[in-house]
Amino acid sequence: MTAGESGGLYAATICPMLEDGTLDHASLERHFTQVLADPGQAGLLLNGHAGEGIHLTRSEQSDVVRVARSVAPGRRILVAVSSENTRFAAEDARAALAAGADAVMVFAPFSWALGADPRSVVDHHRGIAELTGAPVYLFQGSVGAGHTAYKPDVLRRLLEIEAVVGIKEGSWETRAYETTRRIARELRPDVAVMASGDEHLFSCFMIGSDGSAVSLSAVVPELISALDKNVREGRIEAALGIHSALFDFAALVYKAPGHLAAARLKACLHELGRISSPACRRPTPRIETAELSALMNALRPCLDLIP
Repeated sequence: MTAGESGGLYAATICPMLEDGTLDHASLERHFTQVLADPGQAGLLLNGHAGEGIHLTRSEQSDVVRVARSVAPGRRILVAVSSENTRFAAEDARAALAAGADAVMVFAPFSWALGADPRSVVDHHRGIAELTGAPVYLFQGSVGAGHTAYKPDVLRRLLEIEAVVGIKEGSWETRAYETTRRIARELRPDVAVMASGDEHLFSCFMIGSDGSAVSLSAVVPELISALDKNVREGRIEAALGIHSALFDFAALVYKAPGHLAAARLKACLHELGRISSPACRRPTPRIETAELSALMNALRPCLDLIP
C-alpha cells in the first residue's frame, strides 16, 4: 500500500443522538450520506473525538460502523479506538472491523497526557496491530495536549511497526507537522501523512499532504475538498479565501474547552436541519444561544463559498 492509497480526505463525523442519549440512526444515516455526497471524500473516520467514541459502548461503536458501511459501500472506513488498555482497544477494534471498518486509528490513552514511557506507547500500538491484523493509523496529538504528541524518537519507533499505513497529523503547529512529515518520508515513504489541524490545513497542504482527517468535513466537506484541490492545482488566491473563512469558523469550534467541539459541531448541524437534535451525553452541556449565534455567523461565509 502506498501513501496515495492509504491517504485521501476523510471526514471525522459526529454521532447524532436523541434527547434521551440513544443513537439517532436516522440522523446518522442522513449525516453520512450528506458528507459523502462530496465526491472528494475518500471515506469516513468514525468514533473519534468528534464522534464521541469514548461515550459509546462497544456495541454502539459497531452500530455506527454498520450504518456507515450501509451508505458507503465504495468508500474506506477508518475507526478510532481509545482505551487505556491494549486488549480493550483491540477488542473494540475487532468489533468495528467485523462491522465493516477497513482500518484502525489508535488514539492515545488520556493518561498519556501526563506522560508515558515510550515502551508503553510502542507496545500499545504494536499490540493492537498484532491482535487485529488490521492496517493501523497513528494519531499525532496537538503540541498543546500534554504528552500525546509523540516526540521524534518515539515516532521513529512507531514507524517500525509494519502495520502502520498512515498518520492523522494533529499537531496544530506547522513546524511540528513538517517534522512528522519529514520523519515519515525518510523512514516510511509508503505511510500517508494526513493534515488534521483544522485551522492550519492551508499551510499543511502547501507544505505537502497525503490528505486530511478533520471534523470540519462533517459540516463543510465540499470546502475541504476545494481547499485541497485549489492548492494542488496552484490556485493559491482561491485557496486563501477558503482558508480565511474556515479559520474563523474553526477557531470558534475548537476553542477552549476543547471537549465541547463535538457539541458545537452538532449544534451547527442541528441549526442547519441536518440532524434532529444537538444532544450529547452527560456530562457534555448543550451549547448556549449566544455561542451558537457566533458559530453560525462564522459558518455562513463558509457555506457561501461552497462550489
